[in-house]
Amino acid sequence: MVNMPPSPPGAEHTAGSSVRLGALVPLSRPGWTEAGRHLLAGLDLAVREVNDAGGIAGRPLELLVRDTAADPERAAAAMDELAGLGVAAVVGEYHSFVARAAAARAGALGVPFLCSSAVLDGLTAEPTEWVARLAPAQSHGWRIYADFLLGAGRRRIALATQPSVYWASGTRVLRDQLAARGGTVVEFDTTALTPEALCDALVDHGATALLLLVGHPEPAVPLVRAVRGDRRLAEILIGAPAGQPEFAEWATALGEDGAGIPFLRYLPERLGPLGERVGRELLGQLGEAPSFVAFEGWDSIAVLAALLRSQGADRAAIAGSWPCVAVEGTRGPIRFGRVPGISVWQWAWAPVQVVDRDPARLDRFRVLHAG
Repeated sequence: MVNMPPSPPGAEHTAGSSVRLGALVPLSRPGWTEAGRHLLAGLDLAVREVNDAGGIAGRPLELLVRDTAADPERAAAAMDELAGLGVAAVVGEYHSFVARAAAARAGALGVPFLCSSAVLDGLTAEPTEWVARLAPAQSHGWRIYADFLLGAGRRRIALATQPSVYWASGTRVLRDQLAARGGTVVEFDTTALTPEALCDALVDHGATALLLLVGHPEPAVPLVRAVRGDRRLAEILIGAPAGQPEFAEWATALGEDGAGIPFLRYLPERLGPLGERVGRELLGQLGEAPSFVAFEGWDSIAVLAALLRSQGADRAAIAGSWPCVAVEGTRGPIRFGRVPGISVWQWAWAPVQVVDRDPARLDRFRVLHAG
């Protein structure tokens, strides 16, 4: 594998003089490449800012980026490679099932891993000291989404699903939360139904909401088009808790059909001065409004830079210091603790919103609920 992107400006140096961090990012298909691009933008910006401020005790921070392509085996192999290259820690990853493989390998190798974006509750099979996470656990965010559905009067919920640990976990959360409060959940396997057949099933079931627990762009885009084009389903709410509508390619693919589809986003209603500044920098770098994933990238480097300044590049010292972190992030103060049912050190919690794209202006988001 080759390093990408090039080292930040001002980081021309011999390898032994830098402090190395590994980064796992989905940059090619079948990975969600737009999420990967935003994550990498946040990581890159924060590394540049650390180096512009003098680096780590005078040593530049160097980011060794590896493309996971949403492949768990590729992520585990990258973790092996990065450990051999002497990284002090590894950061990143967006896909939960990929982050799970990376986290397991990090624990086996004794390499600190700060998971930026993946939300699966069971990120590791057993509790570990080596892994921490910024993104809120799936059970936390999806409970808030269930609250939104019930508050909106949507109680007959249909799920369009694909086989996946992540989607199965989300289904359990929704079933538990909705059933306890009078809601019902029925699941439709999109590998066995055409979009048109799914529309028929939604009518037969009398569903008031359809949640897309599927990949993007396939099969999410054709499913949305089919439902939006079916007059029998004019009143159904389409939702995407995993956040597919967050990115510009959603609006490009679906146009007006992609509006009014609520999803989870991990941003506060208003960013503070730091978040506003970082947001402006990311806007210039990306050429479009930064998603919450870009902010997760920036915050991840801010956390690791603080640990490197206080603990040096010793891996065991970094892993032992997760509970000592106190960093001002773009979305609020970041501290890690132990949360019941979560096997890694967890920021509890990043702010959670339910938002959608405004039908009147597709590049604008409406906050529908906050938790």
